[in-house]
Amino acid sequence: MSRRASKQRAATLSALVCLLALTAAAPAAPTVVHRPVRKPQGSLLDSVPKAGVLRVCTTGDYRPFTYKDPKDGAYSGVDIDMARDLAKSLDAKARFVDSTWADLTKDLSVGKCDIAVGGVSITLPRARQVYFSEPTREDGKTPIVRCADKDRFRTLAEIDRAGTTVVVNPGGTNEQFARANIKKATIKVHPDNTTIFDEIVAGRADVMMTDASETLYQAKIHPELCSVHPDKPFTFSEKAYATPRGDRDFQEYVNQFVHLATHDGTYATYEAEWMS
Repeated sequence: MSRRASKQRAATLSALVCLLALTAAAPAAPTVVHRPVRKPQGSLLDSVPKAGVLRVCTTGDYRPFTYKDPKDGAYSGVDIDMARDLAKSLDAKARFVDSTWADLTKDLSVGKCDIAVGGVSITLPRARQVYFSEPTREDGKTPIVRCADKDRFRTLAEIDRAGTTVVVNPGGTNEQFARANIKKATIKVHPDNTTIFDEIVAGRADVMMTDASETLYQAKIHPELCSVHPDKPFTFSEKAYATPRGDRDFQEYVNQFVHLATHDGTYATYEAEWMS
């Protein structure tokens, strides 16, 4: 081997040694570390027991589920009793927050309360704003009319005629259903849901279409009124309790509470007290 070739070989070996040294010194490629998903912080499941208060949004105008006595401001109803039981299970007391059907889910979303109750129907628009618990009961829209008219207003076609007045309370699913289905009859908005059925009794309106459960209750306290086919309502719906979107821990707890109450007779007992 020539002297020149020997120098070239030595230079090549030296370069390889340097390359190997640099490779050994370089940090290892990062590896993916699979860490457990962290639970969301600040769940109501923890903060409510610490505060000792469960803030409950409710409209107070939808018997048998929620009612606020105008004389003393006391709340009563099936879901009011359930809310008190839920609060007790969390070592807290229920504090009721006034709301309306138009603002109920918004009030919950902005943090005015921890849960919304009172015959709240599950709808997809509402489900975009809040979480819903396991349903408390099935329901659906059906007419309530003066008993003398119970055979005149059995179908939507019979109701939706010129000369018929359909009364609705504003902001909720009753008004939405009426406006979606009534084109010829007159829709009359009555702002007070606690006196709306008096409009039918007095002849200032002919029909209200609301949840079958409410028609059965109102027919009991207004002998002049009859619920029309409550066992076969126009629609299918479910009632539940609304909880803040994003708080899965609290939602799951409310789910378990509702599941137990609707299977151990608690909910049925509260409902029977109002329906009997």
